[in-house]
Amino acid sequence: MLNKDKLKRLLSPANIAFVGGTAMAEAAKRCIDSGFEGEVWLINPRHSTLAGVPCFDSVSALPQVPDATFIGISSKPTVEIVKQLNACGAPGAICYASGFSEAGEDGEQLQAQLQEAAGDMALIGPNCYGLLDYLHGATMWPAAHGGTQVDKGVAIITQSGNFAYNLSMADRSLPASYIISVGNQACVQVADLIDALLDEPRVTAIGLHLEGIKDVPGFAEAANRALEKGIPIVALKSGTSAIGAQMAMSHTSSLAGSNELYDALFDRVGIIRVSGPVSFVETLKVVAQGSLPSGANLAALACSGGDAGLIADYSEVAGLQLPQPNEQQFSTLTQLLPSFATIANPLDFTTGIWGDEAALYQCVDNMLSPATHYGFLVLDFPSEQSGEQGDCDLMADVFSRVLKDRNIPGAVASAFPELLPAKARVALHAAGVPALQGMEDGITAVGRVVSYVKKRDSLLSRVNKRQPKLCEARAINTPVDTLNEVQSKQLLASYGLSIPKHQVITPGSGKESIDALSFPVAVKAVSSDLPHKTEAGAVKLKVQSQAELIEATSDIIRNVGAKHPDLSIKEILVEEMSSPPVAELIVGIKRENDFGLALVIGAGGILVELVKDSTSLLLPTSREDVQDALSSLKIYKLLQGFRGKPAGDIEAAVDAIMAIADYATENSATLCELDVNPLMVLEKGAVAVDALICQSSH
Repeated sequence: MLNKDKLKRLLSPANIAFVGGTAMAEAAKRCIDSGFEGEVWLINPRHSTLAGVPCFDSVSALPQVPDATFIGISSKPTVEIVKQLNACGAPGAICYASGFSEAGEDGEQLQAQLQEAAGDMALIGPNCYGLLDYLHGATMWPAAHGGTQVDKGVAIITQSGNFAYNLSMADRSLPASYIISVGNQACVQVADLIDALLDEPRVTAIGLHLEGIKDVPGFAEAANRALEKGIPIVALKSGTSAIGAQMAMSHTSSLAGSNELYDALFDRVGIIRVSGPVSFVETLKVVAQGSLPSGANLAALACSGGDAGLIADYSEVAGLQLPQPNEQQFSTLTQLLPSFATIANPLDFTTGIWGDEAALYQCVDNMLSPATHYGFLVLDFPSEQSGEQGDCDLMADVFSRVLKDRNIPGAVASAFPELLPAKARVALHAAGVPALQGMEDGITAVGRVVSYVKKRDSLLSRVNKRQPKLCEARAINTPVDTLNEVQSKQLLASYGLSIPKHQVITPGSGKESIDALSFPVAVKAVSSDLPHKTEAGAVKLKVQSQAELIEATSDIIRNVGAKHPDLSIKEILVEEMSSPPVAELIVGIKRENDFGLALVIGAGGILVELVKDSTSLLLPTSREDVQDALSSLKIYKLLQGFRGKPAGDIEAAVDAIMAIADYATENSATLCELDVNPLMVLEKGAVAVDALICQSSH
């Protein structure tokens, strides 16, 4: 089991050993040049010095046990070095070599040997690029890299070495405290790193570039802790398009693919999800300073009407509000600015006061009213040859000072990414102001962070602030039984789900009487081997009399026999017809090996495949989460009463969904799949008219 204290020593080493040849000697020199103040050693038994770096012939020959070791040799010798490090009490190491679990069966065996050799060491990798520690200058990296030491910043964890390398080289001035490439995660997983980094006060946010998560419940626990501490997590998840949902017995599987379940996971713990590398970096910039907006009110300034118009457009899409200047602001700005300025929010203040420090300060100060939650300035720097950069420097400095004086967070963004030069970005970040490259990306990033703050406040305001641990995520490898509709409904009814008044009859027995029920009724075949009854002609609706019931039963037997000759129908379910619903929902449970159980809620009935209006929650869940999920659906407008039509009983719908969720949570060890479609939401009440449960027989 991983030792957290050892991982912390690896992330904050007092000394570092490198193992390897010339490439590792160069890596050791880069570490020293990066500003690392501790001892740096090279282990190489063939040389006394290499590239000017003194060599030791073994781990045991080092002056003391290294806090961190970067192992840059081939796979099999790597295992032996790790064994030696563990034997001498070394806390952690980074394994650069490939040829482990990613290389097939032989590699998997070698990785198992590596894990055994490591014991409780904090081992990052194998098959990874390493670690760039910009807080301490500890760069354990096999090649050149960018970035500089920082006092504080975002920690980035990625499963791609190339992404890590390119991120370090990107001309974006992202204040990064760490860039960590995790590779195969043989010992240290992403969740372990999140948990350890949360104890470093100079880490202001965490960025994740993920291909997959090995331990989803552990990841959720670490992310929950980040939420509680107010450390935002920004995630770029790749690889979802290739992992589609496979149709099983129910519609639920088609609605909840891997991508939807990652959305559900991230939403559950307040993680900000982005779509690409640029949005990843720009969103991280907004949270890098540790100063977040407290609301959605944006006060925006530009010296161009065109830029102001674009700010307004992008803000609307991003969910940001642009409160208009009050009477006092309008009066002051009208007197201060030229007549051709547009006094509004966004403010087109033109270049009429360009270079006038006092006027610029007054302009910005008046725009940032007490109602402002975030300040936003669009500023494009001309080329150095223009001689006009000084005016832009002054504008950026004035804006930064007003933000500080008013204690309001804010950002400067260029309309064109390349028109915010590195010198200006460094100065802005030193002043605690994000320097965003690209107006649209910048405003979108601010909108994401505002949504994060709102989501976090919502989650932490609940009675049970911490989400319960996720249901177990293990696969079920035992035989699976499919329950018929009657069995499925009765199980769910025992948890509080409302089902129609019903009776089970035997076809052809002459006892098709249903004296206890009222017409009209629905008539259905009962069989666990017939999950899709409608397609088989095994359902008759609105049956109005005893004679029609006998005829409907005969038709069902004949239809099923024609399509499924080997299937014998021995029971018929007769149910009182529900009154016309306000809306129909599908509520289902999907089992995913990594995620455990997911609750899927969507537009039901014939709309399931037509509109695919659905959302997912991981289990266990809460009534508040179910209510939020339901209100996120397009069909929710029908439930509220659309265009003068009656509203549905939303409370009853939530009750029904929670009954299904409670059943699934309590039976998580055996439940494979569940489908209630449709759940009829009435003006008063909600009733399940069809259900299917698949569960392990052991």
